[in-house]
Amino acid sequence: MANSMALSVATTVCRFLKSSIWLLVISGLYLISCHNTKPDEADTMPFYNTANFDAEWIKPDEARYDSIHAIAPFWLTNQAGHTITKDSLDGHIYVANFFFSICPSICPKMMGNLKTLQTTFADSAQIRLVSFSVMPWADSVSQLRKYGELRGINPAKWHLLTGPKETIYTLGRTSYFAEKGLGLQKNTTEFLHTESMLLIDQKGRIRGIYNATQKPDVERVTDDIYTLLKE
Repeated sequence: MANSMALSVATTVCRFLKSSIWLLVISGLYLISCHNTKPDEADTMPFYNTANFDAEWIKPDEARYDSIHAIAPFWLTNQAGHTITKDSLDGHIYVANFFFSICPSICPKMMGNLKTLQTTFADSAQIRLVSFSVMPWADSVSQLRKYGELRGINPAKWHLLTGPKETIYTLGRTSYFAEKGLGLQKNTTEFLHTESMLLIDQKGRIRGIYNATQKPDVERVTDDIYTLLKE
């Protein structure tokens, strides 16, 4: 009787162990399957369609792909006196920010960090930097040229832009969303001042937002540029 009970217990334990092993195997296969069917977002960059900066991964075969937010057309002048437009930047990946030459606070730190990007991508013809002056009445072409020369800014790589205040402020707030949602509540009489830098892809679409005063964000945008170059 005792032997019979022991055998029954042993049989039950064996069945339990076998069922547990199969459960683990099935669970493992399920997790692998889930991992393989989930879009690999680590190898792609999201799009940002609103000032809320909600990341959206949108595939080219989706209907909404053709209506992704893009930077509006503009015509401004850089420190070399050349006209720079949205079309002249199409086909390039660029980082945009907003500054003014006599800014004593955040601008020197922002421009210093952007200088790091200029150095990192010095040999990449596809990468540009674009800095919009938020004091265009003071930042003339000659002023921006002096500013650029003093800081080692390469005008072939990095555009310092000036032009009509209304154009720059409207671009900053409604195209680049530089002040996020708060900027949409302001008009062109209110000063535009932001630490944001935006990553723009070859088709003029926003792919990332960062704090231009922070070194870790410079490292992040650097990695993201490399990711965009692979798309």
